[in-house]
Amino acid sequence: MLKILLPTIMLVPTIWATPAKHLWSTTLSYSLIISLISLTWLKSSAESGWSFLSPYMATDPLSTPLLALTCWLLPLMILASQNHTASEPISRQRAYITLLTSLQIFLIMAFSATEVIMFYIMFEATLIPTLVIITRWGNQTERLNAGTYFLFYTLAGSLPLLVALLLLQNSTGTLSLLTLQYAPSMQLSSFADKLWWAGCLLAFLVKMPLYGAHLWLPKAHVEAPIAGSMVLAAVLLKLGGYGMMRMMIMLEPLTKELSYPFIIFALWGVIMTGSICLRQTDLKSLIAYSSVSHMGLVAAGILIQTPWGFTGALILMIAHGLTSSALFCLANTNYERTHSRTMILARGLQMVLPLMTAWWFIASLANLALPPLPNLMGELMIITSLFHWSWWTIALTGAGTLITAGYSLYMFLMTQRGPLPTHIISLDPTHSREHLLMALHLLPLILLISKPELIWGWTA
Repeated sequence: MLKILLPTIMLVPTIWATPAKHLWSTTLSYSLIISLISLTWLKSSAESGWSFLSPYMATDPLSTPLLALTCWLLPLMILASQNHTASEPISRQRAYITLLTSLQIFLIMAFSATEVIMFYIMFEATLIPTLVIITRWGNQTERLNAGTYFLFYTLAGSLPLLVALLLLQNSTGTLSLLTLQYAPSMQLSSFADKLWWAGCLLAFLVKMPLYGAHLWLPKAHVEAPIAGSMVLAAVLLKLGGYGMMRMMIMLEPLTKELSYPFIIFALWGVIMTGSICLRQTDLKSLIAYSSVSHMGLVAAGILIQTPWGFTGALILMIAHGLTSSALFCLANTNYERTHSRTMILARGLQMVLPLMTAWWFIASLANLALPPLPNLMGELMIITSLFHWSWWTIALTGAGTLITAGYSLYMFLMTQRGPLPTHIISLDPTHSREHLLMALHLLPLILLISKPELIWGWTA
């Protein structure tokens, strides 16, 4: 555990001590080495139960894929941010990379925490770097508003969780995930217990976000710089799903009665946000709303609490992390050239950047869950387990997949096909940096087809 965490912490003094001309290359190679070492976690997750055990930090088959995804993302964020921070003073560039590194430190500690309180503290700590990144390096003037939304939605959702955890500590005497699963289940029956159940899950449902508590997400995504969007879509939303999977153990037997409205919200959100995507003019906003729709499926899969639902949710979280982050990178490469995120103003780019269109094509197909990509594995497992739970859900999930295919194709055709607008006269060619960035997003996704048990969680 520490062989990843300590190098990540030591990356911070490295950032501030490196000479300016080597700053980006040094941090990139350093973080790539960390992410390659982190792949060793995946090797030992095949055995059952916990591994890399210390009293406070351990990994198990649920947290390992998320940890590997977190470490994989830091070099990609550094690659993606290089161009748009190039005009800033060097100290601000250093501060920017430091914030990204601190996010990785908090996320590693959140996903590997065995104590629920430590998980809670790290869950909250990720707010601060993300907030600074959005409000300091965002594009538009709306960014302060977006940051406020982001902060207060998440804080208001997670304060009941703290109270719920203190109550849990009071009644069971421990908050360690290693022992909580063996604690005798509490006989929850009163109205206060139902409030306690809602308090436990509300924070994670806002973070995921569940449709209805999702308003902060499109704002935060649209206003954030590229690295902010990437880390939000790829890892921060997954904190919600991970926390739900961890807390579900303790919430029996209330879940099967109380989860109905949330499952309905999640599935209705899949259709609603998909329909919103069909009418978007702003490229980043479209990708942000598509995240809400995929996370709705994940929430539904976790709430029905079957092994298939859990597995499908975990696979979809990993696959969505890579796909969504790749789409944000592509949107950013368009934005850096045309300086507009309105799709009508920057269309027909296949004529000028034909190789970029290949990346767009693969990413769009991954977003609409093309077989045999992991996105489809996850969606099929969730849809099958939902169908087994109640066959009415097939109407909602089926409509959701159709709409997803519709807006993914709409996005691809709007940005790539058709005539080039007359106001686009000269565009920079694509850089090898951008092709490397896209390859590092989409290659893991394609390679996971051949070994999906790495991200199957406990069911493998």
